Amino acid sequence: MRSTIFTLLTVFGVAWAQNGILAQGSTLDAYIREAFANSPALKEKQFYLERNLVALDEAKRLFYPNVGLNGTYTLAAGGRTISFPVGDLLNPVYSTLNQLTKTNNFPQVENVNELLAPNNFYDVKVRTQQPIINAEIKINRKVKAAQVTLQEIDAQVYKRELAKNIKVAYFQYLQSLEAIRIYEKALQLLDESKRVNESLVRNDKALPSAITRVNGEIAQVQAQAVEARKMQKNAAAYFNHLLGRNLDETIAVDSAAMTLVAMPAQAASREELAQLNKAKEINQLLVDLKDTYNKPKLGAQLDLGSQAFNFGFSPYALLGFSFEMPLWNNKRNRLQTQQAALNVNAIDQQIKQAEDQILLQIRIAQNALAAEQEALQSYDAQQASAQAYYRDTFKRYREGVANSLELFDARNRLTTVDLQRAIAAYNILVKAAELERALAAYPL
Repeated sequence: MRSTIFTLLTVFGVAWAQNGILAQGSTLDAYIREAFANSPALKEKQFYLERNLVALDEAKRLFYPNVGLNGTYTLAAGGRTISFPVGDLLNPVYSTLNQLTKTNNFPQVENVNELLAPNNFYDVKVRTQQPIINAEIKINRKVKAAQVTLQEIDAQVYKRELAKNIKVAYFQYLQSLEAIRIYEKALQLLDESKRVNESLVRNDKALPSAITRVNGEIAQVQAQAVEARKMQKNAAAYFNHLLGRNLDETIAVDSAAMTLVAMPAQAASREELAQLNKAKEINQLLVDLKDTYNKPKLGAQLDLGSQAFNFGFSPYALLGFSFEMPLWNNKRNRLQTQQAALNVNAIDQQIKQAEDQILLQIRIAQNALAAEQEALQSYDAQQASAQAYYRDTFKRYREGVANSLELFDARNRLTTVDLQRAIAAYNILVKAAELERALAAYPL
């Protein structure tokens, strides 16, 4: 498996230059989709998106009427009264009528003192309010719609970053596995060297100190292998953490994830720029919102209800219109509009700066990738040389021509070159993932 991976990297590393990305549809791609489904941060962003969708629905409903039931009931005693001299007005007339008719059919009445506060009085009505002209409601709906889109873009940005981090963590995990393999190979070489030394000591062709020296080398490499296994466990735990699963889960090694395919000719539209453009749109809407200060507002109100004393029934209907037209506020609205317009100008500059930063990020990623590919090619030649030198030195050592220091130096050189080549090979994959992120090439 690992030799196949290195063969692929060697073949594609020479011809690929800066025109390749990692193939999709592999086990690694499945891991990324799993992370998308399990990520708490993405779930949090989804909740924010749902919140913004609810806010948009609320903004749309502001165009519809509000209907409410209102009612009051009052009891009153004492307080101010209004006097109505009905007795003083009618009693002289009633007295005259009684004299003319020689009857008492027209009794005397008392003057009336009525409480101003209504006693045992109710008023119940259904009130319907409908905005007719209100530019603020229309702009508010557009702002809420833009905020929904902005939240969707924010989730896309996080997905791209998460995909890159997962790829980098996966390749670092494979890199740690390769380091363990190299140390195991070094131990095999040392075991073989030990057997040769034991044979030479038995035949009085070498001193026992040679075996001691080999045992020391073995202990040193074993310590290095232990450190590599620790790094492998940490890399696996971090990878599983990104996927939102148990830290001890098994990680599959898939050579398809290391296959290189064609790189897009140019960068796709970066979501970060879309974010800034949408933020600019929102701030422009806020400018328009401030401008609505001078626009009239017209609304209608309809009351259908009943009001009476002593729980009687006396229905009524009342239709009204409200009109609002601000005339002067010492130019506060104009200053607020200027502030919003300056925010738009500031975002314009942010967009230009972000475009430059993205171009720089792409250039740096391309240069880093090219450098790692060149390093891999140089290590290929060094590895072949180190392997040949070790074989030659080991042969000469068995024949008694080379000493143990030369053999240990050849083995150290071979192990060092193997590690450096492994690092360079997986660094190609890491740099490819970073370039893929800079170009926004990963299909979400």
